[in-house]
Amino acid sequence: MSRLPSPRRRTASAPGLPPRIGIFGGTFNPIHLAHLRSAEEVCEALGLRQVLFIPSAMPPHKGSSGLAPAAHRVAMVRAAIARNPRFRLSTMEIERHGRSYSIDTVRALRARLPAAALYFIVGLDAFRDIATWKDYAALFELTNIVVTSRPPHAAGSWRTALPVAVRQQFCYRRRLRALEHRTGHLVVFQPITALDISASVIRQHLQHRRSIRYLVPPVVERYIVRHRLYERGVH
Repeated sequence: MSRLPSPRRRTASAPGLPPRIGIFGGTFNPIHLAHLRSAEEVCEALGLRQVLFIPSAMPPHKGSSGLAPAAHRVAMVRAAIARNPRFRLSTMEIERHGRSYSIDTVRALRARLPAAALYFIVGLDAFRDIATWKDYAALFELTNIVVTSRPPHAAGSWRTALPVAVRQQFCYRRRLRALEHRTGHLVVFQPITALDISASVIRQHLQHRRSIRYLVPPVVERYIVRHRLYERGVH
């Protein structure tokens, strides 16, 4: 297991330790500033060497209605992260086709990066539904999980966010401020800056011809306007 860096240490993985790689999946429909800020804060807080942004092909828990074509979502992510050397685009789920299950992605990355310490990044709302995910219990055996949430969230409520079926497999490590799975992997609850931005609201703004300035990076806004994405009657 890769231990968390001390609060005073914000640098990337130290020499001799496994590289810490973040996994940040989603539809990114479109990618927006809250996505980017969340990844930046997790990267800094946990000393990640790299964060992989992985657009999904077909999300299992969401319908395809209103979902921009994969090529557009990939292009927007690529443009949004281009100037951050620690952010990297991965199209592995797009290339895999079919429904995009997190466990399949984590297993593939574990096979490709056997020496890395993986950190799967997920929002608190999604984490509370993790028991509905395919083979969710296996995730805790393959990767550390970083649950991002807007403060405040009391530490005492962390364990109750775990599915009942797996709670006995964890213990709370006060020194690490994390839950530790029996395999040694951690569930870390990471407070992030509260940016109340959602992709669904951005799409609604566009359908009603309202401004999305300061909700997405300028390069993403220009891309959306140029390709007329999310307008009523435009696919």
